Amino acid sequence: MKRLALITLLIAAPAIAAAIAGTAGGPAFTSPAGTSTAVWQPIAGPADARPMPAADDSAVRGLTVHEWGTFTSVAGPDGIPMNWQPAGGPTDLPCFVTVSGVGGKSGLGITEQGGRSKMTLVRMETPVLYFYAPEEKTVSVKVTFPHGLMTEWYPSDAKLTPNAFDAHKEFPDVTGTIQWNNVKIMPGATASYPYEESPSHYYAARRTASAPVQVGTQSEKFLFYRGIANFYPPITARNSKNGKIVVANMGSEPIPGVVIFENRGGRIGYGIAQNVTRTIEMDRPELTASFASLQEDLESMLKSQGMFAQEARAMVDTWKDSWFEQGTRIFYIVPQHTVDSILPLEVAPQPLAVARAFVGRMEVLTPTTQEEVRQAIVTNDRTTLATYGRFLEPVVDSFLGQRLSAAEKTTAAAMIASIRADYVASAKACTEKRKW
Repeated sequence: MKRLALITLLIAAPAIAAAIAGTAGGPAFTSPAGTSTAVWQPIAGPADARPMPAADDSAVRGLTVHEWGTFTSVAGPDGIPMNWQPAGGPTDLPCFVTVSGVGGKSGLGITEQGGRSKMTLVRMETPVLYFYAPEEKTVSVKVTFPHGLMTEWYPSDAKLTPNAFDAHKEFPDVTGTIQWNNVKIMPGATASYPYEESPSHYYAARRTASAPVQVGTQSEKFLFYRGIANFYPPITARNSKNGKIVVANMGSEPIPGVVIFENRGGRIGYGIAQNVTRTIEMDRPELTASFASLQEDLESMLKSQGMFAQEARAMVDTWKDSWFEQGTRIFYIVPQHTVDSILPLEVAPQPLAVARAFVGRMEVLTPTTQEEVRQAIVTNDRTTLATYGRFLEPVVDSFLGQRLSAAEKTTAAAMIASIRADYVASAKACTEKRKW
């Protein structure tokens, strides 16, 4: 009961590449080496033949701000979110995105960039802020993150507190903030955005009717940031003895929607529960569903939270390569009041309307997942292990400890280190590109 009270208290406190056309006029952008600027055309990418939803921002009568993002966590053996290395996976971002601790006087090594070496509870992934206005307007935007640290962002001209060195030294006993001043909102403008040839799901978020924004000399379709944090999400999820997943709402607000999802070898299944107030048991789904129906249902849930149709499509397109990967997980809509408590947002002058849709992702390390990982370790199958990426270490350390021999543990540690070295090399390549 004390642990549950603490959780409640803390709560209260690849890729989708886009079609690019040539350059055109618009705000200037100084490109890093290997980066070009291009006018974004809001059309579907080659892997997506669906027509774009119609722009549904016509009713905007004043400054309107919409935001979506993801909180990712891993359920421990008791169902309660556990410590892991949330930024220990691929960077999956273009090199023009700013990473905390790179260069300057911070003195941080490559493994510490973006909080990459920190053990904590939550990875805040890719919140983007869209702006709509009937006429050009300049605003300031500030996001506060109690027990959190901002680790990546764009446009780069933002003020962060605390500074990179102090943040990494003091985390999680910090309150991180990011602030953009003089954000110019330019409805109807033709803006040039940075683009790199390497694929990244970052670009899918541009596929909306939102107004271009400019900060300093850099332009984008949104304000982007990421972080890590040490708070307990509003749910727990554990494996039951009967093979079901027990999901408990630990907060004071109903969870609008909970989705159980499983992918085994490309076959998927999912189930949905709505307005979850207490504890429910969810059957592991039969693997007979389609990605198209799942995407439609997720987009519908996001629209119910105030997102425009294009924004909902952009969010799911952004994350479809990651959300739907091998394994079992819970997705849930974080109640907006909870979002506002975890991640206070200030925009000045005050908008006419604000909508925020955050999807929680909780990885559930089922017996099936554990056995797949164990077999991969025994057979020295690095390819299979790599499919679990940043979730591999929690499987090995928290679930398989008693089932592996000393030799197998040594093998697992070596393969985890090798997989992580690939991620670090990718981050280092971006760092070298920025130096040019």
